Amino acid sequence: THTGDLLKCLIQGLFNMSQKDNVLQAKGEETAAAGGTVTLGCLYNTSGDNHYLYWYKQDGHKSLKFILSRFRIGEGKTEAGGRFSSTLDSSIRSVPLKIQKLQLSDSAVYYCALHEI
Repeated sequence: THTGDLLKCLIQGLFNMSQKDNVLQAKGEETAAAGGTVTLGCLYNTSGDNHYLYWYKQDGHKSLKFILSRFRIGEGKTEAGGRFSSTLDSSIRSVPLKIQKLQLSDSAVYYCALHEI
């Protein structure tokens, strides 16, 4: 694969609510070929039962862009496009982001966020 055909997804933890409510993302880069699939992990801890998990994308110095949300109960919302998906598994406190049919424009920093109601 040519270097120009590779994209990088940098994942970082952000939006910690407290010592008990937080998200954990592996720090570093995920590299994959354009047209492929990548899954970015996100584990979370929360003391409550009614929580929302969000994924955001930041391209360079631009503002965060909402990708999708997942609720403990229910599906949540997903931006149009259909290439981004996630399933919240409360038994292992995981909400990975799967990006399919990767494009060079997917190269960005991805943030997982937790909100407890």
